[in-house]
Amino acid sequence: MLRIVVTSVFVDDQSKALAFYTDALGFVPKTDVPLGEDRWLTVVSAADPNGVELLLEPGGSDVASAYQKGLKARGIPATSFAVDDIKAEHERLTGLGVEFTQAPTQMGPVITAVLDDTCGNLIQIAQTV
Repeated sequence: MLRIVVTSVFVDDQSKALAFYTDALGFVPKTDVPLGEDRWLTVVSAADPNGVELLLEPGGSDVASAYQKGLKARGIPATSFAVDDIKAEHERLTGLGVEFTQAPTQMGPVITAVLDDTCGNLIQIAQTV
């Protein structure tokens, strides 16, 4: 049976992404392996350090850059993260200066909000209600 162990988001600056994903979003570093100018750089949830890793993937190629810019221009989040209390998380992140393009909004069985990760992506956070 297949299972997801690593997923990725393209980022325009890995060091800046690592700071945002750890300092603001609260993930913890998992793997950091130099690969020439870039790194195999992953973070995980502090609540599940052996869970799915998020690769902060270099977005420097033309294809990656076009994909990343295209999603953002259309307001499409690159990925989604679950939260237990979206109102509290929205307030915490706003207090840290994180910019949201969508405030918490009920959408059927979930409440979602969308933030800018400062590294070229929109990220959705979601709470099941």
